[in-house]
Amino acid sequence: MKKKSMVFIMLTLMLQMVTGCESEQPIQQSAGDNDSNRVQAIANKQPVFSFDVNPETFELFIEKDGVKESASVPMSKRTVTNLHKDAKEISWSYPDDQMNISVKQEGDHLQINLTSTGADAFTWPHVSGNSYMLPLGEGKWIPAADKDWQAFLNEESLSFSESFSMHFFAINKSKYALLYIVDNMFNNTVDFKSDSALSFSFSHEFPSINPDKTYGFRLYVTDNDPVSVAGVYKRMIQEQGGLTTLMQKAATNQEVEKLYGAPHFYFWNKTFLTDADVKWGMLKNKLNDRFVNWLEQLLVQNGEDGAESMKQFREIRKQDYVAPFQKKAILSGFNYALRSRDFYNPAVFTGMDEQTTALLQKGINELTEVELYDLNKRLLKSVLQDAAPAVERWGDADSTELLKQMKMARVEHAWIGLPDWTAAFMKPEFIKQANDAGYLIASYDSYHSIHKEENQDWNTAIFKDKSLYENATITKKNGEKKGGFLGQGRLLNPTLSLPSVKQRMDELLTGGVAFNSWFIDVDAAGEFHDDYSAAHQTTEKEDMQAKLARMNYIRDEKNMVIGSETGNDYASSSIAFAHGIETPVIKWADEDMRKNKTSPYYIGGYWSPAGEIPERYAKEVPIKPLYRHVYIDPAYSLPLFKLVYNNSVITSHHWEWDSLKIKGEVGTRMLSELLYNVPPLYHLDSKRWEENQQTIMNHLKVWSPFHQKAVQCEMTGFTVLTKDRLVQRTSYGDDLQVIANFSTEDYNYENQVVKARSAMIIEGKATQTFVAPAE
Repeated sequence: MKKKSMVFIMLTLMLQMVTGCESEQPIQQSAGDNDSNRVQAIANKQPVFSFDVNPETFELFIEKDGVKESASVPMSKRTVTNLHKDAKEISWSYPDDQMNISVKQEGDHLQINLTSTGADAFTWPHVSGNSYMLPLGEGKWIPAADKDWQAFLNEESLSFSESFSMHFFAINKSKYALLYIVDNMFNNTVDFKSDSALSFSFSHEFPSINPDKTYGFRLYVTDNDPVSVAGVYKRMIQEQGGLTTLMQKAATNQEVEKLYGAPHFYFWNKTFLTDADVKWGMLKNKLNDRFVNWLEQLLVQNGEDGAESMKQFREIRKQDYVAPFQKKAILSGFNYALRSRDFYNPAVFTGMDEQTTALLQKGINELTEVELYDLNKRLLKSVLQDAAPAVERWGDADSTELLKQMKMARVEHAWIGLPDWTAAFMKPEFIKQANDAGYLIASYDSYHSIHKEENQDWNTAIFKDKSLYENATITKKNGEKKGGFLGQGRLLNPTLSLPSVKQRMDELLTGGVAFNSWFIDVDAAGEFHDDYSAAHQTTEKEDMQAKLARMNYIRDEKNMVIGSETGNDYASSSIAFAHGIETPVIKWADEDMRKNKTSPYYIGGYWSPAGEIPERYAKEVPIKPLYRHVYIDPAYSLPLFKLVYNNSVITSHHWEWDSLKIKGEVGTRMLSELLYNVPPLYHLDSKRWEENQQTIMNHLKVWSPFHQKAVQCEMTGFTVLTKDRLVQRTSYGDDLQVIANFSTEDYNYENQVVKARSAMIIEGKATQTFVAPAE
């Protein structure tokens, strides 16, 4: 044990020498304070404040330095019983609401507890301030009088555990801020209201199946700036043992270090054959009637897509050319059929080589997925002959060749994700090459939805244990089953999922497919459910614990670098990276973006022909001015999550909103990625790489070496430098800082010019400038 501790100490000292970061670096103040002032010192003080409360209305007052503020909007008057009060505590009951309340001063904060004695739900506090600092995603500063924020949030009801990346909210008053840290993160809703100004209320439900009938808050008084707020919250997380650094995670799995300086890429090589693989002028002469008739029997199962493929297989035999739309239909047909265990037909495939024969002798139902795909490719090659290359070269353009081009372009570090594991089974050598290149290579996976009918294009919703659909899915309070994603199937209860997780992972990782990372949808997104099923009642807390357990199993037992969607901080010790905190899903319910295909804002569908990147991920679109204001405008962004977790969890964008997705905002997002130390995220195939290589590499040449250093440090400061909030500064460790100028005018910083639309990185006395591309 002593030897292990000494090794860890040595690793810590070595890291400090390499990065210049201290292992327990306190956080710097912002907004005009000298950077030598530390929030840690502020957080460790015993603030001098007093409180008072009106039990009839539950209006809570805080007084500090002679300034008295209301910490909660008064409720309507209620009957009060059991009132007790002394110098530090007041408690009472609301008999009509069946609630007991206590407010107690404990050192540097108030401890507020609300306990149901029979209530189904209760709403408190309702808060109002000049502005708010909320951990919505990375973090937002929201002025109460801002008309756009009022329009966006009015009448919005948000799940606290999903929408808030950390469990607190802060209200800016005239001279100080009030920080509410939520003790019970489950079954909470935040409801916004806009009259003359924006305000919000906090409600808690007490489910009948949950024996815990209490929720509450720690209420702190801090300075009116995000660094003070983050410092207090971070200290509490550290005291509770809830902060695990990337250095500590890398001590368990050194592969974590491959995330340092790594942009994130999703590769869309989920296809056996591509346009580049087929000699189209020769193809029609290879398609004999026996083969086409057999292929049609398989394609009839693929609905409209199969019907279109069948039509084009017939049409091209009458033509001297193959049109682009026909190529897509034919490739779609081939790629669908090649995934079938029914593809082999001895009457159709007669010219087989030795390797094909050996695979058949094993028995088709005994083949692994890798072996099945190898067999089917060889069977098809026996028909296509010289109209297609050797099967080992199928799909090279969007996989192995693309990797080679990235290495030639000097992409030294990368995380690569696949939309699911089939791409790896189609081409295992691609996975090996990614490993050999020093990259992390991961599959997308999900244990969220389960479908009764199997769909090979939604294979994460298919489980070997067919009893799960009836016996392990979530039931609402009214007895109905909860529907899965997009209303398909049902929601799988995570407390009953682990045997299937183990079975899936064992199966996927056999056969030499060497993934070293894994991306698990939703598990870190804060989507929790109460399950009222009589046979397996489950609370939201138990739901969360089960999701953490399955991520930890894959991380520890399969030695994977784990990431998940969003990355809310309850999962911060389990995951190393997350997608969605920086740019979340933008306005899910907007029909112009999701359904209206004639709208300029339509972001595209999930389906793509012949393995191309779906429009949902590749189509570049503008966003509405309101959403630009809320989601993108740097004036309203705060690095709240980074101020707590910069060297603990690496966070990027949701995969719907990669770094190139939003027209007119690519440069702004690049500057934000430097300022906030955020990996850019891209969807790639050979075509998109060719179109965007220069833009991507111009950014990565500056971003990658910066991130490699900054991610090993704490974020130690954040300052807004101009009144319009468009010039901002962040600092990392003692000697690394970024000044980002989002405005269209140059800015003078300490006798240096930060050009308009640029970021200046300062490390000691050295400076480097990145200029955002013109759009």
